[in-house]
Amino acid sequence: MSTGGAGPLKPLIAVCQMTSTPNKAHNWASCSQLVREAAQRGACVVFLPEAFDFIGSSVEEALSLAEPLEGDHLQRYIGLARECGVWLSLGGFHEKGSDWESTGRIYNCHLLLDPKGSLVAAYRKTHLFDVEMEGRVSLKESAFTNPGSKIVAPVETPAGKVGLAICYDLRFPEISIALAREGAEILTYPSAFTVTTGSAHWEVLLRARAVETQCYVVAAAQTGKHHASRTSYGHAMVVDPWGSVIAQCQEGPGVCYAEIDLAYLHRIRQEMPVFSHRRADLYGQVAAQKGFPSP
Repeated sequence: MSTGGAGPLKPLIAVCQMTSTPNKAHNWASCSQLVREAAQRGACVVFLPEAFDFIGSSVEEALSLAEPLEGDHLQRYIGLARECGVWLSLGGFHEKGSDWESTGRIYNCHLLLDPKGSLVAAYRKTHLFDVEMEGRVSLKESAFTNPGSKIVAPVETPAGKVGLAICYDLRFPEISIALAREGAEILTYPSAFTVTTGSAHWEVLLRARAVETQCYVVAAAQTGKHHASRTSYGHAMVVDPWGSVIAQCQEGPGVCYAEIDLAYLHRIRQEMPVFSHRRADLYGQVAAQKGFPSP
């Protein structure tokens, strides 16, 4: 916990930036070092990015490296959460689910562990990144990944109620609005944005999600060169409910820290109560008009 000058204690969160490779042991060493550093600084929740476990150099390698949730690799992180006494947001685990034998595809799974090492939430990415930008970006996540089938309810943590999403979900405001309506105070978008899309859209999307939901937005990130054909944008950051960037990682692996001020969040929501102003009775339908429109 940390103090922001006078007033009550405010919870401190840590948001990590790393460069995953196909080497799971190397990635574990990087992650565990970042988490231990954050715990020593007093963070109560530590956020790791999408693909914290590995980024494969091919579809075949990714599938061969994936594990079930009961596998040995996740057990390491369960032990790490217990050792450090922190909540761990594992932003995108390559999960071989119960349907692996029938589908031959995995899930991109955002896991939340409590300080006892218990798995308290698992969200499987619902929007898959299938994008072809000539000469710049060519990725088809659905070639080896199943889409998740549900949004997971926000989870109460010492920093506030956390809503889980992953990377490309950031482009779909419906999920952030749904989570905010269910009580989320912190939205998470652990990511591995490409350099092309990140330099154009990363910050503006994160700030937009914060403004429209009046939530803190936390985005752990992959950065740098993972292998010969994959590089990520980085710029892990935290945005406050007013849309201001209050913490951001610089180049290379590292951790940025932010205090979560829920009193500030609730004051913003009270002064500008956008959720009570929403017209859910209108959204999703556009009326056809004939002649001069009436009120």
